[in-house]
Amino acid sequence: MRPFSSSSDSRAPAASAENSASARGLFDGTLARGEVRGRVADDAWLAALLEVFDRHPPDAVVVEGFPLARRAFRFELEPLIAAINKRSPRPRLICSVRDIVVVRNDPDRHRDIVDRIRRDFDAVLVHGDPALISFDASFPAAPAIADRLLYTGYVSPPAPPRLSSPGPAEVIVSAGGGAAGVALLWAALLACKNGCLAGLRWRFLTGVNLPQREFDELHDAAPPNAAVERFHPDLAGLLRHCRVSISQAGYNTVLDILAARAPAVLVPFAAARETEQLTRAERLAARGVVQLVSEQELSPERLAAAVERAAASQPQAIGIDIDGARRSAQLIAALTASPAAAAQDLAKTIDLSIIRE
Repeated sequence: MRPFSSSSDSRAPAASAENSASARGLFDGTLARGEVRGRVADDAWLAALLEVFDRHPPDAVVVEGFPLARRAFRFELEPLIAAINKRSPRPRLICSVRDIVVVRNDPDRHRDIVDRIRRDFDAVLVHGDPALISFDASFPAAPAIADRLLYTGYVSPPAPPRLSSPGPAEVIVSAGGGAAGVALLWAALLACKNGCLAGLRWRFLTGVNLPQREFDELHDAAPPNAAVERFHPDLAGLLRHCRVSISQAGYNTVLDILAARAPAVLVPFAAARETEQLTRAERLAARGVVQLVSEQELSPERLAAAVERAAASQPQAIGIDIDGARRSAQLIAALTASPAAAAQDLAKTIDLSIIRE
């Protein structure tokens, strides 16, 4: 099987523009948008993308998000989809999305998405579990593409083993990349300074994108029982042995928390129209798995109260599929092996017991 993935986040770093018209630029770093601004770079990228598609005919093309998301990249995806539909034999075209999508609440937009999926896409891989969050919770038109939807389970690495001598339990405060976590970091630092779980060590992981000035101010303001670091190479391992985790509610962070079965407080990012993290956190809080503090209500006092509740209780167990990588590979293989079969019919041939062990 020859898969082909189109993801606008995975481009190589920019180098020069001279060779950008060749397919080699996709892989050697000469063809990233941004080094050359505007339409020239867009056209060069598109030409190389189609050249790779033509030279190395795939059995399947996996597109991240589109048409449910990533609409800003239609300039490259529309011609690619047209090329897929012209090729014989035609590759399978698959959309890959997380458990929750952020789509404007517009019936016309919903109809456009449904029409595009029904016309061009063989399957939509939803990397989640409907036992926790059904896809129609974020995309109300999902019933219209029910025959294309395939739940893979959540894509998460296995939980690290518990250490026999892990050391003292800590409070772990993590802010993802750090760009959107400043308010959370300061609220947690002030809760720590005000005596929340004063007998424990607090470890702050600010993320590499937090501006240096903010990092320095947090570092200088930290009390003796707190350490402020950019990152830790084994966050999953820290969560496995922590007393409480404090974080936002991104996909990967939440999966690390669930795999570690860590007591947790979630403060979901909810700026502008972002609803993904809030939806995920609300579902988990409703099932007693986490404590929830909304971004609008965040204060050192509210956060400290939630941390105390989390530390004093055991999180409810939750049974969800977290072997989505293996099941995704199996579903893609099944789709390419049976070019005429419907996605839902193929899904029935995959043994679910492999992800509910």
